[in-house]
Amino acid sequence: MKLLLALLAAGKLGKVALSGGTMLLSVFVYAISYGWAYAIGIVGLLFVHEMGHFIAAKNRGLAVGAPVFIPFVGAWISLKTVDLDPETEAYVGLAGPMLGTAGAFLCYLYAQESGQKLWLAIAYTGFILNLFNLIPLTPLDGGRIVSVVSPKLWLLGVPLLCGVFFWKPSPMLLIIAVLAAPKVWAAIKGEASEGRQIASLQIKLQYGIQYLLLIVVLAVLALDAHEKMGVRSF
Repeated sequence: MKLLLALLAAGKLGKVALSGGTMLLSVFVYAISYGWAYAIGIVGLLFVHEMGHFIAAKNRGLAVGAPVFIPFVGAWISLKTVDLDPETEAYVGLAGPMLGTAGAFLCYLYAQESGQKLWLAIAYTGFILNLFNLIPLTPLDGGRIVSVVSPKLWLLGVPLLCGVFFWKPSPMLLIIAVLAAPKVWAAIKGEASEGRQIASLQIKLQYGIQYLLLIVVLAVLALDAHEKMGVRSF
């Protein structure tokens, strides 16, 4: 009761209900197709990923909302602070895949110890989701990270997104393409960098190296988990 009153006093009950409610809805929807254990594991990893963004935003003193989940789309947090400088945007963008990868890796380690392929499947999906999020195209995390290096790198995300679409067609990918189109067009016209604070070479190298290393780690772990599951596709 005290906790409920505290939430009401802080005006946060609605946010908690929205975040918790959409999380439970996602678990229910995924459970219908994949079973409860897998559904809870995947939604849990999505939550860990979003909390990476949340914690990073809080560390930078940004106003940020609680995670919101949509089945078969994913989850996101809403930043109430707009027009972030490239370094801050990269910092918040990188934190999600970093913590999400750590969460998936813990599932991978537990699968190794227990021999349960369920945990291996959860880990594999976590690796793939975080790897997908690193496609260098806004609004994905990868697009936010590489923007500190150069917005022109968004152009590399176009063929990657097209490749994913031809591999696994999905309406979500079309939505991402529509959202990314204005940024890509601005990069093509050379307008994406106008009015942006230019990061130092040290900052560019720092985020560029972390970004590439994370991609390599996720790709290797995803491939290893896939082979250990002993299936051709998942």
